[in-house]
Amino acid sequence: MSTKRNIISYNRHLKQRARDLRNNSTLAEVLLWNQIKGRRMQGYQFLRQKPLDNYIVDFFCYELMLAIEIDGESHVEKVSYGEKRQRRLEALGVRFLRFYDRDVKTNMDGVLKRIYSWIEENKTPPLVPPQGGN
Repeated sequence: MSTKRNIISYNRHLKQRARDLRNNSTLAEVLLWNQIKGRRMQGYQFLRQKPLDNYIVDFFCYELMLAIEIDGESHVEKVSYGEKRQRRLEALGVRFLRFYDRDVKTNMDGVLKRIYSWIEENKTPPLVPPQGGN
């Protein structure tokens, strides 16, 4: 059974920038990535530093259309840019979970529980073929 993926095109010029961000991740990004990579979060695949449209999100799951963002010190002065970016991606069907850098570093259990709860509340039930019948 295949799952239908919502595809969001992206600006190809962002590929190298996304690669650079992956190679220079913050500590909080590395810590969270180690917890969600390899389908460790309820079997869902997350990608990191994923280009979407004209932006790059920290983590993204196509199946859930979920972006996870870690807001650190560098995000403080970029609030209006971040809001514009989030509104644009939400218009394309992306949903967001945001965490503070310090919460990822000091309360990983709480962060993972919030992601798990979000998935439970928002995942679509699996398609089950009808049983029996003529």
